[in-house]
Amino acid sequence: MNTELAPRAAEARRAPSGIRLRWNRFWMEMRRDAFCYLFLAPFLICFVVFIVVPVVMAATLGFTSYDGFGKLHFIGFDNYIALFTQDIVFLTKALPNTFLFALLVGPGGYLLSFAFAWLIHQLPLRIRDYYTLAFYAPSMAGGVALSVVWIAAFSGDRVGYVNNFLLSIGWIDSPVVWLQDPKYLLKIMILVSLWISFSVGFLAMLAGLQTVNRELYEAGRIDGISNRLQEVFYITIPSMKPQMLFSAVMTIVGTLKAGAISTQLTGLPITPQYAGHLIINHIDDYAFIRFELGYASAVSVMLLLVSYFAMRFAYRLFGSKEEG
Repeated sequence: MNTELAPRAAEARRAPSGIRLRWNRFWMEMRRDAFCYLFLAPFLICFVVFIVVPVVMAATLGFTSYDGFGKLHFIGFDNYIALFTQDIVFLTKALPNTFLFALLVGPGGYLLSFAFAWLIHQLPLRIRDYYTLAFYAPSMAGGVALSVVWIAAFSGDRVGYVNNFLLSIGWIDSPVVWLQDPKYLLKIMILVSLWISFSVGFLAMLAGLQTVNRELYEAGRIDGISNRLQEVFYITIPSMKPQMLFSAVMTIVGTLKAGAISTQLTGLPITPQYAGHLIINHIDDYAFIRFELGYASAVSVMLLLVSYFAMRFAYRLFGSKEEG
Protein backbone atom coordinates (compact mmCIF):
# COMPACT_ATOMS: atom_id res chain seq x y z
CA MET A 1 0.00 0.00 0.00
CA ASN A 2 2.80 2.37 0.92
CA THR A 3 4.70 1.49 -2.25
CA GLU A 4 1.66 2.46 -4.34
CA LEU A 5 1.20 5.84 -2.62
CA ALA A 6 4.86 6.88 -2.77
CA PRO A 7 4.99 7.60 -6.54
CA ARG A 8 1.77 9.60 -6.33
CA ALA A 9 3.11 11.69 -3.43
CA ALA A 10 6.32 12.38 -5.33
CA GLU A 11 4.32 13.42 -8.39
CA ALA A 12 2.14 15.74 -6.28
CA ARG A 13 5.25 17.41 -4.86
CA ARG A 14 6.61 17.98 -8.34
CA ALA A 15 3.29 19.46 -9.58
CA PRO A 16 3.13 23.29 -9.41
CA SER A 17 1.05 24.78 -6.62
CA GLY A 18 -2.07 26.88 -7.22
CA ILE A 19 -0.22 30.15 -6.62
CA ARG A 20 2.54 29.13 -9.00
CA LEU A 21 -0.03 28.23 -11.65
CA ARG A 22 -1.68 31.61 -11.33
CA TRP A 23 1.66 33.41 -11.63
CA ASN A 24 2.59 31.33 -14.66
CA ARG A 25 -0.74 32.11 -16.28
CA PHE A 26 -0.29 35.82 -15.48
CA TRP A 27 3.17 35.99 -17.09
CA MET A 28 1.94 34.05 -20.12
CA GLU A 29 -0.87 36.55 -20.60
CA MET A 30 1.56 39.45 -20.20
CA ARG A 31 3.86 38.01 -22.87
CA ARG A 32 0.90 37.44 -25.14
CA ASP A 33 -0.42 41.00 -24.65
CA ALA A 34 2.99 42.69 -24.47
CA PHE A 35 2.08 45.08 -27.28
CA CYS A 36 -0.97 46.33 -25.34
CA TYR A 37 1.07 46.81 -22.18
CA LEU A 38 3.53 48.88 -24.21
CA PHE A 39 0.79 51.45 -24.81
CA LEU A 40 -0.20 51.35 -21.12
CA ALA A 41 3.39 51.79 -19.98
CA PRO A 42 3.48 55.66 -19.98
CA PHE A 43 0.42 55.86 -17.74
CA LEU A 44 1.58 53.03 -15.48
CA ILE A 45 5.02 54.60 -15.06
CA CYS A 46 3.54 58.01 -14.23
CA PHE A 47 1.03 56.41 -11.84
CA VAL A 48 3.76 54.56 -9.97
CA VAL A 49 6.18 57.51 -9.88
CA PHE A 50 3.72 60.27 -8.98
CA ILE A 51 1.03 58.38 -7.02
CA VAL A 52 2.24 55.08 -5.58
CA VAL A 53 5.75 56.19 -4.59
CA PRO A 54 4.63 59.44 -2.84
CA VAL A 55 1.90 57.59 -0.94
CA VAL A 56 4.35 54.93 0.23
CA MET A 57 6.89 57.62 1.19
CA ALA A 58 4.26 59.59 3.14
CA ALA A 59 3.09 56.46 4.94
CA THR A 60 6.70 55.65 5.83
CA LEU A 61 7.64 59.17 6.93
CA GLY A 62 4.56 59.26 9.17
CA PHE A 63 6.37 56.90 11.55
CA THR A 64 9.52 59.03 11.70
CA SER A 65 10.81 62.36 12.92
CA TYR A 66 12.42 64.12 9.95
CA ASP A 67 13.19 67.75 9.16
CA GLY A 68 14.25 67.28 5.54
CA PHE A 69 17.97 67.70 6.25
CA GLY A 70 19.10 65.38 9.01
CA LYS A 71 18.69 61.64 9.51
CA LEU A 72 15.40 59.80 9.82
CA HIS A 73 14.47 58.81 13.37
CA PHE A 74 11.89 56.06 13.70
CA ILE A 75 9.38 56.98 16.43
CA GLY A 76 6.55 54.54 15.74
CA PHE A 77 3.02 55.85 16.30
CA ASP A 78 4.12 58.95 18.23
CA ASN A 79 3.06 61.32 15.43
CA TYR A 80 -0.44 59.83 15.29
CA ILE A 81 -0.78 59.81 19.08
CA ALA A 82 0.28 63.46 19.24
CA LEU A 83 -2.12 64.32 16.42
CA PHE A 84 -5.17 63.14 18.38
CA THR A 85 -4.05 63.99 21.91
CA GLN A 86 -1.82 67.07 21.80
CA ASP A 87 -2.46 68.97 18.57
CA ILE A 88 -5.10 71.47 19.72
CA VAL A 89 -5.10 73.32 16.39
CA PHE A 90 -5.86 70.11 14.49
CA LEU A 91 -8.59 68.97 16.90
CA THR A 92 -10.35 72.30 17.41
CA LYS A 93 -9.72 74.12 14.12
CA ALA A 94 -8.43 72.08 11.18
CA LEU A 95 -10.64 69.01 11.65
CA PRO A 96 -13.97 70.78 12.43
CA ASN A 97 -13.35 73.42 9.74
CA THR A 98 -12.57 70.75 7.15
CA PHE A 99 -15.69 68.71 7.92
CA LEU A 100 -17.92 71.79 7.91
CA PHE A 101 -16.32 73.04 4.70
CA ALA A 102 -16.58 69.61 3.03
CA LEU A 103 -20.16 69.07 4.23
CA LEU A 104 -21.39 72.35 2.73
CA VAL A 105 -19.16 72.72 -0.32
CA GLY A 106 -19.09 69.02 -1.31
CA PRO A 107 -22.80 68.10 -1.46
CA GLY A 108 -23.76 71.73 -2.05
CA GLY A 109 -21.45 72.15 -5.04
CA TYR A 110 -22.43 68.72 -6.34
CA LEU A 111 -26.15 69.47 -6.21
CA LEU A 112 -25.65 72.91 -7.74
CA SER A 113 -23.57 71.42 -10.56
CA PHE A 114 -26.29 68.90 -11.36
CA ALA A 115 -29.09 71.45 -11.06
CA PHE A 116 -27.47 74.00 -13.37
CA ALA A 117 -26.28 71.31 -15.78
CA TRP A 118 -29.89 70.07 -16.02
CA LEU A 119 -31.21 73.63 -16.51
CA ILE A 120 -28.62 74.38 -19.20
CA HIS A 121 -29.50 71.11 -20.93
CA GLN A 122 -33.09 72.36 -21.30
CA LEU A 123 -31.93 75.42 -23.25
CA PRO A 124 -31.84 75.56 -27.06
CA LEU A 125 -28.63 74.13 -28.49
CA ARG A 126 -27.55 77.42 -30.10
CA ILE A 127 -27.16 79.20 -26.73
CA ARG A 128 -26.27 76.23 -24.54
CA ASP A 129 -22.50 76.59 -25.06
CA TYR A 130 -22.50 80.22 -23.92
CA TYR A 131 -24.11 79.36 -20.58
CA THR A 132 -21.78 76.39 -20.15
CA LEU A 133 -18.75 78.63 -20.65
CA ALA A 134 -20.15 81.24 -18.24
CA PHE A 135 -20.49 78.67 -15.44
CA TYR A 136 -17.22 76.86 -16.18
CA ALA A 137 -15.06 79.99 -16.57
CA PRO A 138 -14.61 80.71 -12.80
CA SER A 139 -13.06 77.27 -12.21
CA MET A 140 -10.65 77.85 -15.11
CA ALA A 141 -9.64 81.27 -13.82
CA GLY A 142 -8.88 79.94 -10.32
CA GLY A 143 -6.73 82.35 -8.33
CA VAL A 144 -7.24 85.11 -10.87
CA ALA A 145 -10.98 84.99 -10.30
CA LEU A 146 -10.44 85.08 -6.54
CA SER A 147 -8.19 88.13 -6.67
CA VAL A 148 -10.19 90.07 -9.24
CA VAL A 149 -13.71 89.36 -8.02
CA TRP A 150 -13.86 88.21 -4.42
CA ILE A 151 -10.92 90.05 -2.87
CA ALA A 152 -12.25 93.24 -4.42
CA ALA A 153 -15.79 92.43 -3.28
CA PHE A 154 -14.78 91.78 0.34
CA SER A 155 -12.12 94.47 0.57
CA GLY A 156 -11.96 95.91 4.08
CA ASP A 157 -12.24 99.56 3.06
CA ARG A 158 -15.15 101.68 1.86
CA VAL A 159 -14.28 100.94 -1.77
CA GLY A 160 -15.01 97.23 -1.37
CA TYR A 161 -18.22 96.27 -3.16
CA VAL A 162 -19.87 94.63 -0.14
CA ASN A 163 -18.88 97.39 2.28
CA ASN A 164 -19.90 100.08 -0.17
CA PHE A 165 -23.33 98.51 -0.68
CA LEU A 166 -23.98 97.91 3.03
CA LEU A 167 -22.84 101.44 3.94
CA SER A 168 -25.10 102.93 1.27
CA ILE A 169 -28.20 101.20 2.65
CA GLY A 170 -27.24 101.87 6.29
CA TRP A 171 -26.75 98.28 7.45
CA ILE A 172 -23.27 99.02 8.83
CA ASP A 173 -21.72 102.21 10.20
CA SER A 174 -18.08 101.48 9.37
CA PRO A 175 -16.29 99.17 6.93
CA VAL A 176 -15.90 95.54 7.97
CA VAL A 177 -12.54 93.82 7.41
CA TRP A 178 -14.22 90.67 6.08
CA LEU A 179 -11.18 88.62 5.12
CA GLN A 180 -9.35 89.22 8.41
CA ASP A 181 -12.34 88.67 10.68
CA PRO A 182 -12.45 85.07 12.04
CA LYS A 183 -16.23 85.33 12.29
CA TYR A 184 -16.70 85.69 8.52
CA LEU A 185 -13.66 84.11 6.88
CA LEU A 186 -14.82 80.47 6.73
CA LYS A 187 -18.27 81.54 5.48
CA ILE A 188 -16.64 83.54 2.68
CA MET A 189 -14.42 80.57 1.81
CA ILE A 190 -17.52 78.36 1.51
CA LEU A 191 -19.28 80.94 -0.66
CA VAL A 192 -16.30 81.34 -2.98
CA SER A 193 -15.78 77.57 -3.20
CA LEU A 194 -19.39 77.06 -4.23
CA TRP A 195 -18.92 79.71 -6.93
CA ILE A 196 -15.91 77.92 -8.42
CA SER A 197 -17.32 74.40 -7.94
CA PHE A 198 -18.59 74.18 -11.54
CA SER A 199 -15.50 72.40 -12.82
CA VAL A 200 -14.85 69.13 -14.65
CA GLY A 201 -17.61 67.36 -12.75
CA PHE A 202 -20.11 69.94 -14.01
CA LEU A 203 -19.03 69.26 -17.59
CA ALA A 204 -19.28 65.50 -17.00
CA MET A 205 -22.86 65.87 -15.79
CA LEU A 206 -23.73 68.05 -18.76
CA ALA A 207 -22.25 65.46 -21.10
CA GLY A 208 -24.10 62.67 -19.28
CA LEU A 209 -27.42 64.44 -19.73
CA GLN A 210 -26.87 64.40 -23.48
CA THR A 211 -26.38 60.62 -23.50
CA VAL A 212 -29.75 59.78 -21.91
CA ASN A 213 -31.99 57.99 -24.41
CA ARG A 214 -34.97 60.23 -25.16
CA GLU A 215 -37.16 57.19 -25.70
CA LEU A 216 -36.92 56.43 -22.00
CA TYR A 217 -38.85 59.60 -21.21
CA GLU A 218 -41.63 58.60 -23.58
CA ALA A 219 -41.76 55.14 -22.01
CA GLY A 220 -41.83 56.73 -18.57
CA ARG A 221 -44.86 58.86 -19.45
CA ILE A 222 -46.66 55.73 -20.58
CA ASP A 223 -45.77 54.04 -17.27
CA GLY A 224 -47.20 56.92 -15.22
CA ILE A 225 -44.44 59.53 -14.78
CA SER A 226 -46.29 62.82 -14.72
CA ASN A 227 -43.73 65.60 -14.07
CA ARG A 228 -40.10 66.59 -14.70
CA LEU A 229 -38.99 65.90 -11.14
CA GLN A 230 -40.04 62.26 -11.42
CA GLU A 231 -38.20 62.05 -14.74
CA VAL A 232 -35.02 63.25 -13.04
CA PHE A 233 -35.22 60.72 -10.18
CA TYR A 234 -36.45 57.67 -12.09
CA ILE A 235 -34.84 58.12 -15.53
CA THR A 236 -32.16 60.82 -15.73
CA ILE A 237 -30.04 59.98 -12.68
CA PRO A 238 -30.09 56.16 -13.14
CA SER A 239 -29.17 56.62 -16.82
CA MET A 240 -26.06 58.72 -16.11
CA LYS A 241 -24.58 56.97 -13.08
CA PRO A 242 -21.03 56.81 -14.54
CA GLN A 243 -20.97 60.58 -15.01
CA MET A 244 -22.50 61.11 -11.56
CA LEU A 245 -19.81 58.89 -10.03
CA PHE A 246 -17.00 60.70 -11.84
CA SER A 247 -18.37 64.06 -10.73
CA ALA A 248 -18.70 62.84 -7.13
CA VAL A 249 -15.08 61.65 -7.06
CA MET A 250 -13.83 64.94 -8.53
CA THR A 251 -15.92 66.89 -6.01
CA ILE A 252 -14.53 64.89 -3.07
CA VAL A 253 -10.94 65.34 -4.22
CA GLY A 254 -11.40 69.03 -4.96
CA THR A 255 -13.13 69.73 -1.64
CA LEU A 256 -10.69 67.90 0.62
CA LYS A 257 -7.62 69.37 -1.06
CA ALA A 258 -9.02 72.93 -1.00
CA GLY A 259 -6.66 74.85 1.21
CA ALA A 260 -5.05 77.42 -1.04
CA ILE A 261 -8.29 79.39 -1.11
CA SER A 262 -7.71 80.76 2.40
CA THR A 263 -4.17 81.80 1.50
CA GLN A 264 -5.34 83.47 -1.71
CA LEU A 265 -8.10 85.37 0.04
CA THR A 266 -6.12 86.57 3.06
CA GLY A 267 -2.62 86.68 1.61
CA LEU A 268 -1.35 84.93 4.76
CA PRO A 269 0.02 81.39 5.14
CA ILE A 270 -1.93 81.00 8.39
CA THR A 271 -5.36 82.61 8.67
CA PRO A 272 -6.25 84.85 11.66
CA GLN A 273 -6.98 82.69 14.73
CA TYR A 274 -6.91 79.66 12.39
CA ALA A 275 -10.44 80.60 11.30
CA GLY A 276 -9.97 79.27 7.76
CA HIS A 277 -7.49 76.55 8.70
CA LEU A 278 -8.23 73.27 6.89
CA ILE A 279 -6.37 69.95 7.08
CA ILE A 280 -4.43 70.73 3.91
CA ASN A 281 -3.31 74.02 5.49
CA HIS A 282 -2.19 72.06 8.55
CA ILE A 283 -0.06 69.84 6.31
CA ASP A 284 1.49 72.87 4.59
CA ASP A 285 2.15 74.51 7.95
CA TYR A 286 4.16 71.59 9.31
CA ALA A 287 5.80 70.61 6.02
CA PHE A 288 6.87 73.95 4.51
CA ILE A 289 6.95 76.36 7.47
CA ARG A 290 8.03 74.22 10.43
CA PHE A 291 9.84 71.53 8.36
CA GLU A 292 8.39 68.72 10.49
CA LEU A 293 7.97 66.40 7.53
CA GLY A 294 7.27 63.28 9.59
CA TYR A 295 4.36 64.90 11.37
CA ALA A 296 3.05 66.46 8.15
CA SER A 297 3.15 63.02 6.52
CA ALA A 298 1.07 61.59 9.36
CA VAL A 299 -1.54 64.30 8.84
CA SER A 300 -1.55 63.64 5.09
CA VAL A 301 -2.14 59.92 5.72
CA MET A 302 -5.20 60.80 7.81
CA LEU A 303 -6.46 63.03 4.99
CA LEU A 304 -5.89 60.17 2.54
CA LEU A 305 -7.98 57.84 4.71
CA VAL A 306 -10.81 60.38 4.91
CA SER A 307 -10.72 60.75 1.12
CA TYR A 308 -10.76 56.97 0.67
CA PHE A 309 -13.85 56.41 2.83
CA ALA A 310 -15.63 59.35 1.19
CA MET A 311 -14.95 57.84 -2.23
CA ARG A 312 -16.16 54.43 -1.07
CA PHE A 313 -19.40 56.11 -0.08
CA ALA A 314 -19.64 57.67 -3.55
CA TYR A 315 -19.09 54.25 -5.15
CA ARG A 316 -21.87 52.86 -2.98
CA LEU A 317 -24.25 55.52 -4.27
CA PHE A 318 -23.42 55.62 -7.97
CA GLY A 319 -21.17 52.65 -8.73
CA SER A 320 -22.24 49.30 -10.09
CA LYS A 321 -22.09 46.15 -7.97
CA GLU A 322 -18.77 45.20 -9.55
CA GLU A 323 -17.27 48.62 -8.72
CA GLY A 324 -18.63 48.72 -5.16
